[in-house]
Amino acid sequence: MDRQLYIAMTGAKHSLEAQRHNNNNLANANTPGFRADLDSFYQAPMHGPGFATRAYAEELRAGTDFSGGTVMTTGRPLDVAIQDEGWFVVQATDGSEAYTRRGDFQVNAAGLLTTGDGLMVMGEAGPIAIPPDSKVEVGDDGVITAIPDGVPEAPIQVDRFRLVNPPLGGLFKHEDGLFRLHDGQAAPDDAAVRVKSGALEGSNVNMAEALVQMIDHARQFETHVKMMTTAERNEETSAQLLRHPS
Repeated sequence: MDRQLYIAMTGAKHSLEAQRHNNNNLANANTPGFRADLDSFYQAPMHGPGFATRAYAEELRAGTDFSGGTVMTTGRPLDVAIQDEGWFVVQATDGSEAYTRRGDFQVNAAGLLTTGDGLMVMGEAGPIAIPPDSKVEVGDDGVITAIPDGVPEAPIQVDRFRLVNPPLGGLFKHEDGLFRLHDGQAAPDDAAVRVKSGALEGSNVNMAEALVQMIDHARQFETHVKMMTTAERNEETSAQLLRHPS
């Protein structure tokens, strides 16, 4: 009975873990540049003294879906989408360098360019500062130009986005949703990466598929709970037979 109960218990636990990952994908279905998490189940034997007579279900985030999201034309100059492959460089909340595809940029109160969730966007000269009272234009090479109000004939080249394109196999998604290199190093700039101003890349989460997954994980959890209930009943029946042998 204990084998059945143990397998059902671990299965229920990791069904909830899978549901958590799937719900995170659903919650970010409208987050610009979001990359969906992938997960998988596998059977893991328990090793210890004696024979490996127990096995449990294990769920893990197997990786990230790096396929592109839909690019939408917005006409807003500070909405910038990366064409094909590549990443923007941002400064994470812990001060480290990280990578994102999120391009809904804005200018904060200090005049610095940030992502929609407030992370500083990095240029070749450091954090990108936008001059006040100016119109911003972004070239396809990532060069940022500011045109002062009233002086259209005097554009100022502010900076250039730091754009990188490391191998996808070397990237991992951190708990903060940003990407970093496995070796902890900084990715080199790549002048071949191109961007598109006035456009925004959406999330690559498939809403319909994620909703189906949510129902499937819920049914798996219910099945494991029923197995635990059955194991308990079988244990009670066995105990009664031992107390009152026929």
